[in-house]
Amino acid sequence: MSHFALQNGVLHAERVPLSAIAEQYGTPTYVYSKARLLENFAGYAAPCAGRDALVCYAMKANSNLAILDILARQGAGFDIVSGGELLRVIAAGGDPGKVIFSGVGKTMAEIGLALEKGILCFNVESIPELHRINEVAGRMGKRAPVSLRVNPNVDARTHPYIATGLKASKFGVAFADALATYRTAAALPHLDVVGIDCHIGSQLLDDAPLLEALDKVIELVDTLADEGIHIHHVDVGGGLGIDYGTGEAPPVPASAYVERVFARIDAWRAARHGGKPVKVIFEPGRSIVGDTGVLLMAVEFVKPGEEKNFCVIDAAMNDMARPTLYQAWMDVQPVKPRQGTPVTYDLVGPVCESGDWLARDRALVVEPGDVLAMMAAGAYGFTMSSNYNTRGRAAEVLVDGDQVHLIRRREDPAELFALESLVK
Repeated sequence: MSHFALQNGVLHAERVPLSAIAEQYGTPTYVYSKARLLENFAGYAAPCAGRDALVCYAMKANSNLAILDILARQGAGFDIVSGGELLRVIAAGGDPGKVIFSGVGKTMAEIGLALEKGILCFNVESIPELHRINEVAGRMGKRAPVSLRVNPNVDARTHPYIATGLKASKFGVAFADALATYRTAAALPHLDVVGIDCHIGSQLLDDAPLLEALDKVIELVDTLADEGIHIHHVDVGGGLGIDYGTGEAPPVPASAYVERVFARIDAWRAARHGGKPVKVIFEPGRSIVGDTGVLLMAVEFVKPGEEKNFCVIDAAMNDMARPTLYQAWMDVQPVKPRQGTPVTYDLVGPVCESGDWLARDRALVVEPGDVLAMMAAGAYGFTMSSNYNTRGRAAEVLVDGDQVHLIRRREDPAELFALESLVK
């Protein structure tokens, strides 16, 4: 994480000491690097220049309006999974015409909103959903652009909670059923079949499964063409992983992966379609925002134990769910490293759950009041946070060089029950 580094003995975000941010905005606080965000997006966007291609940021990873605005200004489209996310895109100045609507449970209201705003495409995941979209479009006097999310049964070799391309997954249409499902879609009067989509999972540390899935998608597109169903775009999904501090990382940078995809697409189109191009869509999320952020947290107590030593911090599972939910290992660094003999601690929060831990068995030299940084916390951090135990969610800060911008203030406890009413 080159944009988060020690300078003069203090961990910085770009040119700003994280200790100064903690002092001004308190903890827990998420801190993002604008420079790293732009660099990561360019890894996908630069190889797409001059091509019929679109990078649709998977905003479930981090949906702060400032993040969306920065990406929209770079030409990004967006992959959404709810009507609320569509409204966020619009509020951030994004173009609904560059929005792909994914997800297995789209409501009639969400479909209507998306059609009203003129999104690029629905990624459809079942035959009942096809009929629902057709019904809503018919009522509105519109035609709905649809793509089928095809489940290729390719093992992404990732955590089972984030593997989405196997037969047992709730996502997508089974590969064996895809042709029949496309026939159904083509026969419905208010649908336009425009694309095909595939997304096999996230935090992939090898792009071989992604390319294997692409090969199966290409095979299906040719079969569809033989039946007179012509696909105008191929959505290859996202899924490239990041280094969480274990040394694991994708074998190639995003730009090299994008070039590999184009090489496959170009060879296929030249061999089968006379070189006629097809639009290519990418849906990266974690690999754009994951290592752009850190979570600052303060040490409240150091609690020695008979079997375990505990470092009690002010961040908790409601602030960062990944360790509890996925047993995820995330690197933790002191903002101002101390000299001394390290002690092995479990880092635990104040939430009343035994599962409230953010890191286990970490060798640290810490005292109460010290500030720690959980690294690579920009994806699935704030977006998965909650108000459990009536805890206000963390503040969010964006660093741009030596400038610091508060992009979401910390929640006040009174705001958390402002929508509730007493019964008299």
